Amino acid sequence: MFPLCPSQPSAQLGTTPNIKRIVVGRCYNYITVVNPSSRFDCEDIWRQFEESVVRQPSFNVTVDYHQMFYATPQTWPCDRCLFWSKTRRLVHSYTAVERHFWTLEDTLVGYMFNELVWCGQEEDSGFDFSSCPAWAACRHHPVYSLWRQASQNFAEMACGNITVLLNGSISNAFNRKSMFGSVELDGLDPRRVDYVNIKVVTDLEGPFIESCSQGSVVDLIQILRSRGFRWTCTDNDETLMILQCIQNPKQSSCQKCANSLSLRSSLTFN
Repeated sequence: MFPLCPSQPSAQLGTTPNIKRIVVGRCYNYITVVNPSSRFDCEDIWRQFEESVVRQPSFNVTVDYHQMFYATPQTWPCDRCLFWSKTRRLVHSYTAVERHFWTLEDTLVGYMFNELVWCGQEEDSGFDFSSCPAWAACRHHPVYSLWRQASQNFAEMACGNITVLLNGSISNAFNRKSMFGSVELDGLDPRRVDYVNIKVVTDLEGPFIESCSQGSVVDLIQILRSRGFRWTCTDNDETLMILQCIQNPKQSSCQKCANSLSLRSSLTFN
């Protein structure tokens, strides 16, 4: 798990400037463009968020966002949830192509707060815009508290077939200290989830460290088995490989992939 924040945590830049305008603006964009069938009170959501954070210490605090989450109820169809760990850039390219998938960042809360930073100040009624502790290193932090609860909610709502995208070019592709390993995995219900479909993707030129049969992915499969989940595991899904080639087409393996697809197309039309 994430350690407690030290008494003098390393600092980073303060609360994201113009955070209210960003969050409320994203909320309105979500309900008018991204998901126009949804109905939410964006101003009320901001008020609930702000009241949760202000007048709180900037670290060593577990912020209760219960009222804000109460104001943002969401459900989504089965077979759409996509979880990920250490594959941020690729996973969002993937969901842009495979549009039926939903990640946490496609939910209202995830969309509003993605890549933002915030913290309060105990002696004042506002946000601290000068300095916030780095949140990724500890769990008692206002940013971590929100993402932990959002991740828990996302996992508990998952049903049908779900997908997990892991990075096979690093050690511990499945990490019990990650948000997926420490929160989302434990929130999945085998009575609601039919299959956990694991996709392990490596950088096209390597290193090739982990796979469905090697490394920490094997540990994940053992946990799924022990909890009664059915699962599948795929190494280097073709769609994911093509996406990597689009992002970096000069890699030698991309030429091999293009030749393979060209040959397949030729055989199909002949």
